[in-house]
This record gives sequence, C-alpha cells and structure tokens, in this order.
Amino acid sequence: MKHDIQPLHAASVNDLPYTFKQLDTAMEAAGLDALVATSKHNVRYLLGGYQFLFFAAMDAIGQSRYLPAFVYLRGEGDKTAYFANKMEAQEHQVAPFWVPEFRPDHWGSVDVMQAAADYLQKCGVASGRIGFESAFMPKDGYDALATALPQATIVDASMVLTRLRMIKSKPELDLLREATARISQSMQATILAAGEGSSKHEIIEQLRQEETKRGMAFEYCLLTLGDSHNRAGSDQTWNKGEVLSIDSGGNLHGYIGDICRMGVLGEPDSELVDLLAEVEAVQQAAFAKIAPGKTGAEMIAAGEAELRRGPNAAHNDFFAHGMGLISHEAPFLMTNHPVAYEGSDADMPFQPGLVLSVETTMHHPNRGFIKLEDTVIVTEDGYELFGADNRDWIVRSAD
Repeated sequence: MKHDIQPLHAASVNDLPYTFKQLDTAMEAAGLDALVATSKHNVRYLLGGYQFLFFAAMDAIGQSRYLPAFVYLRGEGDKTAYFANKMEAQEHQVAPFWVPEFRPDHWGSVDVMQAAADYLQKCGVASGRIGFESAFMPKDGYDALATALPQATIVDASMVLTRLRMIKSKPELDLLREATARISQSMQATILAAGEGSSKHEIIEQLRQEETKRGMAFEYCLLTLGDSHNRAGSDQTWNKGEVLSIDSGGNLHGYIGDICRMGVLGEPDSELVDLLAEVEAVQQAAFAKIAPGKTGAEMIAAGEAELRRGPNAAHNDFFAHGMGLISHEAPFLMTNHPVAYEGSDADMPFQPGLVLSVETTMHHPNRGFIKLEDTVIVTEDGYELFGADNRDWIVRSAD
C-alpha cells in the first residue's frame, strides 16, 4: 500500500508549525525568560515534527530514561538548543536539525538536565524565570536542574505549550485529515473481515494489522459487542444481529486519528436504524454550531438540547474536546467529562485551525453501546468533517 504523506520535518525555522513571535508573546504573558520542554509531544512540535524512533515506544534505558530537552530563550531564537541522546547524532547526519545548538551527548535524565542548566547559565538566565513541564519531568531531572540553578525560579509552563499548539498549521491539518481517513478505512476493513464467532481479541488484532499496513502506529481499540457496554478486550464473540462499536486512536507521524464507528452482523433492524439516527441527530446539531466566532459552549448547548429531545435521552451522553498531537488538548471545552481537567475554553470563540473531537454515546440497556465520534476542524467559513464516510451502520453480512 502506498504511503505518500510524509512526516513533518523542519529544515529551517520557516518550516515550523509556530513562529518565534508567537512563542515569545506566550512566554512574555507568562513571565518566562526561558523554556525547557521535555515531553515527547512538545519537543516534537517545537522541533517541527522530528521524534527519535529508538525511544518512540519506551523511554526507559539502563538505570535512567530518555529525556529530550528543547531549550528556548525568549527573544533569542538564535540560541535555541536541543539536548539529545548520543545516537541522535546519526539522525542529524541524515536530516540536519535546524536548531543552532545541537547537543547529542546524553543518555539519561540527570546528565541532560545538568547540560541544559549549564547552557542556561552560559546564556545569562541563571536567575531568571524558567518554564518546564511538571508532568513530564522526572524528579531526578528536576533536582539536577534546580540544584544547578539555585537562583532561578522554575515554574510550570505546560499550558503555554498547550496553547501554542492549539491552532494547527496546514501541514498538521493534512496529517490529521489523512490519519482520520486511514482509521476509517481500517475500521471498515476490520468489520467486514470479522464474522459470527469472531472474538473481541481477534477483532482488535485485525484492526491493529489494518492500521499498521496503512502506515499508522496502532495505539488502542475500545470495542463492544452485543448488549455489553464493556470496551475491554476479551473472548466475547460477535453473534448474528448484534452491534459492534469500534473506537480507535491511531497515530500518523505523531498526529492522532480518533473516531468511533458502528457495525452490525446482518442487516440492522428498524430499531437500530432509529437508534443510530438519534445519535447522528445530536452530532449534526453540534456541527451546526462550529464556525469562526462560535464557542464551545454554544456547540455543547446545541448538542445537549438535541440529545434531550431524543427518546433515549436518559441513556445518552454528549462530549467534545480538542485533539492533535495528543487525544485531549486545547481547546478544553467541558469540565471533568470524563477526563479530569477544567473546561476553561468553553467561552473562547472558535478560530480557523482548531481541531475538535465531537462524540455522542448511547448506553442502550438492550441493544448495547452505540456511538459516533468525529474529528472536525474549524475552517474560514464553517467546518470540515474528517473521515466523513462509514458513519452509518457498516453491515457485515450474516453467513
């Protein structure tokens, strides 16, 4: 199968999905003199698409862990540094990094933070306000940074980076669009390949293979069969007349495709047709409120109002969140529903380039778990629905 979409790679600052001016403005608002980013997703973003393959799946090595560090000084982009693993020197030979200071000299979390601290001292910010990612800095790395810079004020800057990533560039949107399309294709192929007697474990493995052969990195599959609402893998089998709900996140060059689609073994009866139509009506009501200047609060109110009009309102739930390099990122639209964060962006006007995941879930007491989840971007004149195919019942003929 041809995979013609390439990963993002910034050969120069002009290729980055953000500008130094945007980063400087965000840092100034947060009172930051320097930034030390260490999460794999933010380092990838700040570098312009690169991620070291050797540690893509596992960070642990020897007695420590891989900890990439991207160091940026406000207003001094020419001093940007990347502190990397020693093996990344070979990556630089093949596709050079744009950063002025590339330091592939490290193996663990302590030595890389000591090197970053030494560099900050050299650049004159030993006593400044330094931002870091508190959820993505191991204690020994933090201790090394704080000990080496005793005069500095070290503060969490996670939201600065989250906000920076919120509006997606065209290359990012292209990857998200393609990721969603490939997930949709994989789901259809998986449902059609399954049949009566297929177990959840077998169906999940089929999806993994389908996503992999389409160039995706498989991340998870949440699957239900029949009247069960349990989405964990098991030996439960698919039987004639039963529904199948398949919800998967696949990764294409760092960007997430995350949708949910519905299958049925045999033609859906009239009740199933009506149930999925009820879910779809909620989705469409929410989509109608996605446009520049509209807000998440308006979209949520429209979706929830349509949900309450349905005959199965007591069993339905509506949810929306931002997505991109991770599955829940800005804009944050709903509080603790179900992921634990504040819906701080509910009243923020939508802007072109925002990426939203919109999902309606029915926990029907007899027919099972019926859900649609869609990826939607805000465009200049409204919205675009990614992976718009296969949103009706995907019918696997009963043998």
